[in-house]
Amino acid sequence: MSTFVYAFTEGNKDMKDLLGGKGANLAEMVKLGIPVPPGFTISTEACRAYLEEGHSPDSLQVQVTTALRNMEADMGKKLGQADNPLLVSVRSGAKFSMPGMMETVLNIGLNDESVHGLATRSGNSRFAWDSYRRLIQMFGKTVLDIDGDLFSEAFDNAKEGLGIEQDTDLDVEALQGIVEEFKAIVERETGAPFPLDPREQLDAAVEAVFRSWNTERAAIYRRRERIPHDLGTAVNIQAMVFGNQGSNSGTGVCFTRDPSSGQGGVYGDYLVNAQGEDVVAGIRNTLSLEALENIDKASYDELMATMHTLETHYRDMCDIEFTVENGKLWLLQTRVGKRTASAAFRIAAQLVEEKLITRDEALARVSGEQLTQLLFPQFDDEAEKTVLTKGMAASPGAAVGEIVFSNAQAVERTNAGADVILVRRETNPDDLEGMVVAAGILTARGGKTSHAAEVARGMGRCCVVGAEALIIDEKNGTMKIRGTDRVLHAGDVIAIDGTSGEVFLGDVPVMPSPVTVYISEGLDAGLAAAQDQATKELVTSVHLLLTHADRRAKLTVRANADAPEDAARARAYGATGIGLCRTEHMFLGDRRQLIEKVILAETDEQRDSAFDALFPLQKGDFIGIFEAMDGLPTTVRLIDPPLHEFLPDITDLSVKIAVKEATGEEVTEEERKLLDTVREQHEQNPMLGLRGVRLGLKIRGLFGLQIRAIAEAAADRLEAGGHPLPEIMVPLVGSARELQIIREDAERIIAEVGESRGVKLTIPIGAMIELPRAAITADSLAEEADFFSFGTNDLTQTAWGFSRDDVEATFFNEYFDLGVFGVSPFESIDTRGVGNLVSVGMKNARSVKPSIHCGVCGEHGGDPLSIHFFHKVGLDYVSCSPFRVPVARLEAGRAAVSNESPDDF
Repeated sequence: MSTFVYAFTEGNKDMKDLLGGKGANLAEMVKLGIPVPPGFTISTEACRAYLEEGHSPDSLQVQVTTALRNMEADMGKKLGQADNPLLVSVRSGAKFSMPGMMETVLNIGLNDESVHGLATRSGNSRFAWDSYRRLIQMFGKTVLDIDGDLFSEAFDNAKEGLGIEQDTDLDVEALQGIVEEFKAIVERETGAPFPLDPREQLDAAVEAVFRSWNTERAAIYRRRERIPHDLGTAVNIQAMVFGNQGSNSGTGVCFTRDPSSGQGGVYGDYLVNAQGEDVVAGIRNTLSLEALENIDKASYDELMATMHTLETHYRDMCDIEFTVENGKLWLLQTRVGKRTASAAFRIAAQLVEEKLITRDEALARVSGEQLTQLLFPQFDDEAEKTVLTKGMAASPGAAVGEIVFSNAQAVERTNAGADVILVRRETNPDDLEGMVVAAGILTARGGKTSHAAEVARGMGRCCVVGAEALIIDEKNGTMKIRGTDRVLHAGDVIAIDGTSGEVFLGDVPVMPSPVTVYISEGLDAGLAAAQDQATKELVTSVHLLLTHADRRAKLTVRANADAPEDAARARAYGATGIGLCRTEHMFLGDRRQLIEKVILAETDEQRDSAFDALFPLQKGDFIGIFEAMDGLPTTVRLIDPPLHEFLPDITDLSVKIAVKEATGEEVTEEERKLLDTVREQHEQNPMLGLRGVRLGLKIRGLFGLQIRAIAEAAADRLEAGGHPLPEIMVPLVGSARELQIIREDAERIIAEVGESRGVKLTIPIGAMIELPRAAITADSLAEEADFFSFGTNDLTQTAWGFSRDDVEATFFNEYFDLGVFGVSPFESIDTRGVGNLVSVGMKNARSVKPSIHCGVCGEHGGDPLSIHFFHKVGLDYVSCSPFRVPVARLEAGRAAVSNESPDDF
């Protein structure tokens, strides 16, 4: 019989695959002797079995009974016992912390009889009935899928009828009435009464956790975070401890360091006379953690010592949930805490400075995605701004957008191309869809550990919470500012500053972030741009980790750049060369007519005349790029796109001539000739037609023009005292003979230019691997190539049989929904298909030329996950857009210190 249930005493923090993150860490705390309420974990294997079979395994029920009886023996009471009830909580706990999973259900085991036993044992009837109404409310919403607003409205109406604002002011009689009303809601909405059998409550809650793995919001989060869909979730059943027993009880969330800024010190939220989710739900604004010292110094001191123990043990910032029950401290959860991008870099650097982790470990704890967030512009402090209000800065960033009050509005306006700010009284897991698409999140309630703050930090979203001056009417779509006459509506533009907590009216100008200034201009400039000590520490932290990444990386990072200004920017961002210079962009605009003349030429003289006009223009392009990249390799891809891109659209031209003929206007011979040529060259699938090397072989002299321009530009730079390092790349090669023909022409032209200019030109000639055949036959291609660069954009198209421009807008959404794709293969490398072609192509090439230089120049060259794969298969470099160069540098270093293998992808 498979083992599905593990007591907290049987696990440890390394068992996350089986016990989930929460269960593994609860077990670890028990090992450390930290006060944790007893309990057990149902494994992820049980969840997978449930999802596969549609019901819980029979043996699971038996194992739960055994574990429950052991816990009852330890506690000296039984689940739901009338005179002395054991109550338990049920919490989901996947391997990765994942918004969208089922919320916690507390107080399972209460019913119409045991509520009296709890009241008698505790000596607090109000506490007992408050716990009972919480159970029905949580169970109804999360297990029975009843609209949570029905309970919230009934609860608020009861308080309003009594003239009460705070939940804690409700007396026993009022709570008993609310319990009856909640039970009536359950029966009305489900057709069945609220289950009073404790074991029925427990089993239903466990199955609800299993089902929640496949909720839409959980799937959305997994897709966004690239979490596998087949992991399943664990379930944690734990004896209840109560923070709602009175003024000497409470509940809180704390961090060993500030997850927003990374600053050390006491950080967290606490609520007196509260239970479980009250803190993160944001239904009451919290006290700061320091307040606990004045309320209950013994519990505060014990908590501080425990926080230090956990941070030392995990060697990282920890996120902790705790309850104080009548002066006794209990820890309900710990985990390595989610943090903002700025906090991630600062904490990693602090732990290195404190000698708690190595630089390699610090590098592994930050990511390219986090660095990207630090490169976003920030609000200009010098600009005029109208401040509406100020809340708590929960997740840094600068966000501007239209106000939306619901998920539906957020998705609709985002799909229409608008940036949006999701504005809510407080958020809950149902808001995940809107939070994913929003540029920023603003709430009127909640603290820095509220749901909105936690999720926003995890997603890298700008967030301001607890803006108490906001009066938000979500139904009518208005946001009022308390104490003023100002009313804003859905669609109005606001700006939020996740660093200061300020909320502004309208758009606000932005300026480069200090981290961007540092990367482009150096450390001194970045420190000068920082306006406070925290930002200076952030800049130095990024510098520490980025320079360490450069030292550790085996992959070098080049840039895709087609103009001198792009090349200069790439160099400033730390690129070690240009991996892809697209030359087709150089033939657009005014030069397009010259290409038309090349295509329409009937004689060599006519074609040569057009080439002669193009030559100085091409040469000038290359001189500027070689100058910007002096001393660094510059890979120039010969003209690649289909011929039709340089000709008029066949439909437009046909209509134009037909109209002329119909109106009696003269149609010139040149126009008719152009139409004939367009019809002759028209292709049903031009991306697989006359382009790349085929175009160079069809229109002889076109590649020659470019090769001569490259060679002459290099000679000019040499004469000017420069050190140009051009490389010539032949696109869309599928045959060694194709490459051989172009290579022979190139070597002849380069030799001619070198001899005529009296300089020695050494220009490598390589191939762009964009076709599956090229990858498979790379050993024969290597005989004619000095280097290879994998064009993974076209390699993805040709491997999958996709036309990217067509498929992304037509059926990709369905492929995501159906789980065919977790992420677009154009965004992150398809490692098993396209990635395997890259690996095979590289191995085949090196079987012939062991030292052949191999890189990647598709968009995947800037994708963090793809970079790790390219490192593991042994490529030499990646090339990406200039703006992604810093991210690629960081990820190249992270890949070098990881323990990944190609099989991990």
